[in-house]
Amino acid sequence: MSTQETQARVHGDTKTEVQHLDAKFFRPPRRKTDIEHAQVSDDPRKWSRMRKAFVLFIISGAATVAGLGTNIYNPAIAQIKSDLNASNGQISLSLSLYIMMQGSVPLIWCAISEIHGRKNVYLSSLAICIIGCIVSATAKNIQILIGMRCLQALGSSAVISLGASTLADIYDPHERGTMMGIYYCAPLLGPALGPILGGALAQSFGWRSLFWFLAIFTSLCFFAFVCFKDTFRRERSLVYQTTLTRIRRQREEMTELAREKSEAPSRTLSRDVMNQINKDSRNFDEKRPPNEIQVTMMDLESQRHSIPNDITVQDLKLSLKDIDLIKPIVIILSGYNNVAILLASALTFAFNYSISYTCSRTLFNKYNLDSLQIGLVLLTFGAGGRWSDYVFTRVKAQNGGTSTPEMRLKSTQVLLPFLPACVVSYGWVSEKHLSLSVICAMLFLSGFFCISVYASTLAYIVDANVGRSSSAAATNACFRGIAAFAAAEAAVPLQVAIGDGGTYSLWAGLLIIAEGLILLVWWKGESWREKAEQQQSQRRS
Repeated sequence: MSTQETQARVHGDTKTEVQHLDAKFFRPPRRKTDIEHAQVSDDPRKWSRMRKAFVLFIISGAATVAGLGTNIYNPAIAQIKSDLNASNGQISLSLSLYIMMQGSVPLIWCAISEIHGRKNVYLSSLAICIIGCIVSATAKNIQILIGMRCLQALGSSAVISLGASTLADIYDPHERGTMMGIYYCAPLLGPALGPILGGALAQSFGWRSLFWFLAIFTSLCFFAFVCFKDTFRRERSLVYQTTLTRIRRQREEMTELAREKSEAPSRTLSRDVMNQINKDSRNFDEKRPPNEIQVTMMDLESQRHSIPNDITVQDLKLSLKDIDLIKPIVIILSGYNNVAILLASALTFAFNYSISYTCSRTLFNKYNLDSLQIGLVLLTFGAGGRWSDYVFTRVKAQNGGTSTPEMRLKSTQVLLPFLPACVVSYGWVSEKHLSLSVICAMLFLSGFFCISVYASTLAYIVDANVGRSSSAAATNACFRGIAAFAAAEAAVPLQVAIGDGGTYSLWAGLLIIAEGLILLVWWKGESWREKAEQQQSQRRS
């Protein structure tokens, strides 16, 4: 071979090698597709505007059940106590257990929806709620009523945890602000509509009519969901995608093991490695020897081919044991900003339920009002909350319709000093038994400032946890449920021991702590969020 031919051959080989290295190490990076925009059949985000509006309507209607279930009950407390010979402690328990159950169950509903879809969860949960309402309406003693109230809470809590996720399924991020605002208004209709509905029904037909009304209303929601087309898509589920990635990785590892086995037949694998392979392929053989296992090419090939090359999320079958209920909570609580804002949200929510309950007792015992009149007075508290929603919507519109997590907190800073002042004023107005018009004014102002602060904390929790909004909302429900349970249980003993003045002076102090936490998150929230995100990225890598 001549020198020129040799140089040409070397040059050709070198060029080929460089092209190989270039293809291996310098290929352009793949463009990652956002999991929310993964390709799916019958994409819910491409549905017609009318169909999306129908989904929003029935989701919001069902979410109203949760709020009504608590507040429609308050004007009839005196009737229930008399008819069922219930003590103050038992009445408090019927309120507090309802709230706690409503807060503790959402994470379970979220997990079930990842396996069976959202529609099946909605239908199952509403059926449970209907049963609870019907049995409550026919209850002969307070013990049955308390148990059925828990069943109502169990059923009504699903929409609280899944409603936001359903809307995220059908609306793109730039559309969600307005739609989420409409959806979150629905549970807040409870304080506004519940008292007047409960008072009118209890005064006209007795307290049992409250539960018949709830049973009928929930049944209408149930039949609406029969026509509901499920929005859940496995391709956009982080749980399914994580499982699919793990199974594909296991198949690659088994392929590599088979290749290595062909090169080194004497190689053996430990029982732990073989167990993992068998577990992921669902073919574990319990009859294998307990010590070292000689792996043959036939073993590896049979395991590898048990997982198809073209496996997709549609081929996966998950169960509850495949869903980690604790990890999402741990991730949420790993951020200092989340812990602080969850505590602030829980305190303001607990105050909401405390004032609704104790005010009902004060109006009945000290002012001799009937159920309808109590409902009309309590309506002012809910009306204040509705007015705060209107104001917040206008503030957001003035900022171009956009908002950052910290901006939401900043929007309510001017209101923070007024909430404790109004709460203290309400307490001492009730203590001194002043005019009903003064009580209504204090309730309206307390409702305005309380719901404004609470709405900002709830929005922050969702906005600050991108990609984990459902887990964040469910964790918030858990926090507020525990806090409201404690508040409802302590309400009557505190009212009896230190009166309304002392009770709401104490609440004003707790709300000052909550406001301090909100200001702390406004100041340090962004840096805390970035730090938490970096830690999560490091753990994933």
